[in-house]
Amino acid sequence: MSDDGSMRMPGPSDVEQGVDRDTAQAPAVHHPRRVTSFRARRSTISDRQQAVWEARWPELGLLARTGDDPPVPLDTDAWFGRHAPLVLEIGCGTGTSTLAMAQAEPHLDVVAVEVYKRGLAQLLSAIDREGVGNIRLIRGDGVDVLTHMLAPGSLTGVRVFFPDPWPKARHHKRRLLQPDTVALIADRLRPGGVLHAATDHQGYAEQIAEVGDAEPRLTRIELDAPGLPISTARPETKYERKALAGPIVTELLWAKS
Repeated sequence: MSDDGSMRMPGPSDVEQGVDRDTAQAPAVHHPRRVTSFRARRSTISDRQQAVWEARWPELGLLARTGDDPPVPLDTDAWFGRHAPLVLEIGCGTGTSTLAMAQAEPHLDVVAVEVYKRGLAQLLSAIDREGVGNIRLIRGDGVDVLTHMLAPGSLTGVRVFFPDPWPKARHHKRRLLQPDTVALIADRLRPGGVLHAATDHQGYAEQIAEVGDAEPRLTRIELDAPGLPISTARPETKYERKALAGPIVTELLWAKS
């Protein structure tokens, strides 16, 4: 996800080639690569961000497990040091919404997933500066996290804000919110848990609505429905403020029955 809130993730080659010295790993046995929803991109961070990364990442960050690793569900009680409802945000970008919503809901634990180190470093620096204690970070693909790191029924909420729309028809298969992924999200949600999606691309909004409505375990509800387990008050991003006269943002919400 980029600074404007859109998910813009690097391609597999960035991770495999060891772009960041602190995340380079020895080659493993590789399974056939699935189609992913992210773009290739390299990014750098400032010296100050690197210092915060080195100091705080071992405590607050993890690399996503992949198909090359045995699945091991996260022990979030141990990671956060408490038992609390868990929210997953896929594609947190620089974490503007992540930070604000976590501050507004200190009773929730938030796991923010992003591939770009730069975005995670900006969020990590903000967490350190603001003293926020209920956010943890995972670097990698959100589908890998759902598949290999989260147990069925473990999530109270999943947030997907401004995923890459991949507007060209031949690229639609790369969109994140496909039937298989929505089914996986539904499996990881507890009964009553919610999926909250937002996009400013009309075509993608229509696809997300169709896919979400077709998932039998999910029921479409209003953003202001009573008794929701998490807030749907998403902060307006800098990108949205710049584009007030531009694309309309569509927000969609489902609850697991």
